[in-house]
Amino acid sequence: MSSLMPLNIAVVTVSDTRTAETDKSGAVLVERLEGAGHQLYAKTIIKDDISSLRAEVSALIADTKVQAILLTGGTGFTARDNTVAAISPLLDSPIEGFGELFRQLSYEEIGSSTIQSRAFAGMVNGAIVFCVPGSPGACATAWDKIISEQLDSRHKPCNFTDKLRKV
Repeated sequence: MSSLMPLNIAVVTVSDTRTAETDKSGAVLVERLEGAGHQLYAKTIIKDDISSLRAEVSALIADTKVQAILLTGGTGFTARDNTVAAISPLLDSPIEGFGELFRQLSYEEIGSSTIQSRAFAGMVNGAIVFCVPGSPGACATAWDKIISEQLDSRHKPCNFTDKLRKV
């Protein structure tokens, strides 16, 4: 079997209240990506504000060393959930299947409450962006059951690594 092609991955926690010490969701993603053999390129916590989110993710998209961006938080239906509004317009190609599959898997864990998740993903400028809810459980589900395989160059019959920018 061929070896893993490690990726440079940025993690962005979207929250008005979390700090580096209390960011359990971001910690789950960092632990999972490093455990899989990828490199944490950057880790930030950004206020749930459309302009701030868009600026942060735009800078990561423009950084030619970033191959994947994982956002956690801001995907619900409260007035302060701005990830969808901030990030969706930046995407060149939405990956509809990610949100659909995430909600299907999440249904097995939390039942019909999953309809309040607006998890989504897409490709932009040679990078992939995954946006997941802000709970540690949702981050674990997204990584363990979808993202890990799609960012693993060994996963067959297909994965996204051949579509990402080379660094």
